[in-house]
Amino acid sequence: MSSTAIYPGSFDPFTNGHLDIVRKAARLFDTLYVVIGINTAKGRSCDPELMRMAIEEVLQQEGLFNCRVDICRGLVAEFAAEKGARYMVRGLRNNMDYNYEENIAEVNKLINPDLESIYFRADNVALSSSMVKELHAFHRDVSAYVPAPVLPFL
Repeated sequence: MSSTAIYPGSFDPFTNGHLDIVRKAARLFDTLYVVIGINTAKGRSCDPELMRMAIEEVLQQEGLFNCRVDICRGLVAEFAAEKGARYMVRGLRNNMDYNYEENIAEVNKLINPDLESIYFRADNVALSSSMVKELHAFHRDVSAYVPAPVLPFL
């Protein structure tokens, strides 16, 4: 039986930490959708379509051919149902992430009872999109924190 999962996030920008989670999940699932979610409460610094193209290039370079990149402008739990995904992948850096993710998992279960959340430990707990944006705003070199195809879109 084939398995499909989604890995949603704002990916604003997509970091090496995100890539690490994609690598781990891609080994477990036949198809993994990296889903750029559009959060109506948050502004974006990176255009989602340009980020989609950059992530696709990263996945191609990494040989992650079972991964697809898509943009979701609605509810992620509904997107998962449309794609036949029964699993939602999330990365955890610490217990605060866990508590946050558990709340989201409960809401997603209300919308899509078949959707199971699967957590992967982050290998670099300090790395976040917020950290990258902050360093970049202060003209620091962030090339060690994001894949090369993402750098031009910061």
